[in-house]
Amino acid sequence: MLAVDFAILNVALPDVGKSLGFSLAHLQWVITAFALAAAGFTLLLGRVGDLFGRRRLFLGGLVVLAAASVVGGLAQNPEMLIAARVFQGLATAAVTPAALSLMTISFPEGPLREKALGLNGALMSSGFTTGAILGGVLTDLLSWRWAFFINVPVALAVLVVAPRVIKESRPDVRPKLDVPGAVAVTLGLLAVVFGLTQAGDRGWGSAGALLSLAAGAALLVVFYAVERKVSAPLVPLTVLRKRTVAWGNVAGLIAFLTETSLVFPLTLYLQNVLGFSPLAAGLSFGVLGLGTVTGGVTASKVIGRLGTKRTLIAGGLLQAVFTAALIGLGPEHSWLWLMLTASYFGGVGNMLVIVAFMVTATSGLADREQGLATGLATMTQQVGITMGTPIMSSVVTAAMVGTGTAAVLSGLRVAIAVNAAIVVFGILTSAVFLRGHQSDQSGQLDQSGQPRQPDQSAQSAQSAQSAGVATTPGGSGAVR
Repeated sequence: MLAVDFAILNVALPDVGKSLGFSLAHLQWVITAFALAAAGFTLLLGRVGDLFGRRRLFLGGLVVLAAASVVGGLAQNPEMLIAARVFQGLATAAVTPAALSLMTISFPEGPLREKALGLNGALMSSGFTTGAILGGVLTDLLSWRWAFFINVPVALAVLVVAPRVIKESRPDVRPKLDVPGAVAVTLGLLAVVFGLTQAGDRGWGSAGALLSLAAGAALLVVFYAVERKVSAPLVPLTVLRKRTVAWGNVAGLIAFLTETSLVFPLTLYLQNVLGFSPLAAGLSFGVLGLGTVTGGVTASKVIGRLGTKRTLIAGGLLQAVFTAALIGLGPEHSWLWLMLTASYFGGVGNMLVIVAFMVTATSGLADREQGLATGLATMTQQVGITMGTPIMSSVVTAAMVGTGTAAVLSGLRVAIAVNAAIVVFGILTSAVFLRGHQSDQSGQLDQSGQPRQPDQSAQSAQSAQSAGVATTPGGSGAVR
């Protein structure tokens, strides 16, 4: 539902503008207000969940989401709608890391957690595609207001069921909240996300984009300096120094940046080159959504066989190859088969990377740090999504020479090539900086996808060790 929320209003924006009297220059704030709150407050609220209770934050966030959705659906003027979008973004920043941390601490590291994160990733990624389709359908058949109202019954259903199936999770001793660090990182992220949206709207050379990005970078440097000195930091630097956390989030940032932003040049291709209607173009992305679902439900088996690092690399290679294949798109309808095929397999590869990133970035940490880890992962997701479209938009605009279909086609080909190159960069960072990680036998999956039992020799060796019997490499009871 949260992923649908991010994308559902994109198609409906023209109707929203006409209904409420938005000027064309201010219409982007329907999307920007949500993105600013969702990305800017994720890290802070993820840590708040660690300190005061993740279930409490999860349920409270859903209440805010339901209320904001009612207000947005009933909005009578631009100010009312923007306020509703801000609170929807804040609810997303609270619920997403809380839900992920509740999920990770409910399942031990290994096959069960990988399956849970795989299903979560599949639903999340398919939600972005569903949002684009659902926005067009609801706007055409009912009204753009139902893009808000649709959240309410879902949120209420979760609020009824969740207290019965989710236990509270918080530390026995509540540490102090790092207020200076929280202020610095929240303002820094807000400035960065605002700068990215300004860059997409006015160009990367605009004064507003450059000043905002510079201010954001400076505030994040201040945040780092604060975290080095406070006794109870919002983000302990020891966590950031873990390769799994640092480079796992780099892989995740690139995964979210590339595949979600690929929708922009492909929408141009479908509508401006092939002449599809907005609804038909949205429905075409259902194939991409199917690919992400396939990647999500198979990711746990792939990780069980290959390990997380190899899955990051294999998924990235699959995504890069089929993204690069889209450079060959032509101006005739007969090329639609290439777009659909490449979208499907690129979506499979992208979701393998996303699930492996989630597993990598949340592994090897204590339960008390899971809110922080999932907050970082959620922040990575939101910033990646926010960054992608402005980058692709600016590349397409810069690469277009002349006017007409040929100019659009040349611009989107360059953007697709840049997208594939960014994916390759992500593969290289994972290959170079992440250590290989293969689950032990008790954490692997058999061919049916169930946890594989340790073999007899390993059990004998463990028994011998627990009894104080030495084992030697190469011996009958040796342990690797």
